Amino acid sequence: MIVVPGRTESSILIDAPYDLVWEMTNDVASWPELFTEHESVEILHKEDDIVRFRLTKRPDEQGRVWSWVSERVMDRAAGVARAHRVETGAFQYMNIEWTYEDRPDGVLMTWCHDFALKPTAPVDDAQMTRNLERNIPKEMALIKEKVEARALTENPVG
Repeated sequence: MIVVPGRTESSILIDAPYDLVWEMTNDVASWPELFTEHESVEILHKEDDIVRFRLTKRPDEQGRVWSWVSERVMDRAAGVARAHRVETGAFQYMNIEWTYEDRPDGVLMTWCHDFALKPTAPVDDAQMTRNLERNIPKEMALIKEKVEARALTENPVG
């Protein structure tokens, strides 16, 4: 049997300055205010553009709370932030890449998730792919609203 790992890719255009989009979405400590799914973030280590942190999700429909440690490396000049799970939990691996493309009408933010779940995980790769494909666009839309609202308050028109 051939096992096909999971992969998702989602993009959204945010009508805000590049620096603001970068700052708000890469301020890991503020993610519980930015994301609806994140209960808490504990910064374990930070050095330059590398941050290791424990992320705890809000309870799921079954009341389960998921938590893991990730490491994120941010390269503002290249417009990319890469992360991987250090504590993999139900995953064999989880690699995430966020890219930022400055455009005349805003910033195109794209998230790619590459992963494989362990055979003992409560869902398989296909189910996780569907979960991510359902949830990520919702989270991105809410982040877009929050960043664009901040952009308006920091740079009001007129």
